[in-house]
Amino acid sequence: MKAMIKTGLTVFAATMMLLAVSANAADKRYGKQKVVYHINDLNKAKGALRNIKNHLNALGDKNVEIKTVFHSSGAFALVEGQKDKKGNTFGDQLAALSNRGVEFLICANTIRGKKIPKDKIYLKAKVVPSGVAEVAYLQQKGYLYVKP
Repeated sequence: MKAMIKTGLTVFAATMMLLAVSANAADKRYGKQKVVYHINDLNKAKGALRNIKNHLNALGDKNVEIKTVFHSSGAFALVEGQKDKKGNTFGDQLAALSNRGVEFLICANTIRGKKIPKDKIYLKAKVVPSGVAEVAYLQQKGYLYVKP
């Protein structure tokens, strides 16, 4: 029994050391990043949000600043109760990413053009005048562009 406990503790300690080395290696490899994710397709939004989570996991929340720009059908991922063609909803993912510092930006042109009710938009989303103009603006400010 003691041998099993000792083995378990050794495996746990080795795993923790490996995770610490891995995190340190990611810091050295990637450094700090500023990234804009461009999401304009509702049916690709679930995967895009998963990519953002993986990005945060790889670099750590403090080493990456992520802004997401939603427009066209992708904007519906920020609408309460909206589902993609597979029946996926987005509220839990949005809340989890928001808690990790991700900023959500939604296009005012899309809100008007697609008649999205403003009271149904994810509370923490910020409305910007134009989704595509915002992507270009953020790139000018040094944000790296990612289109999942």
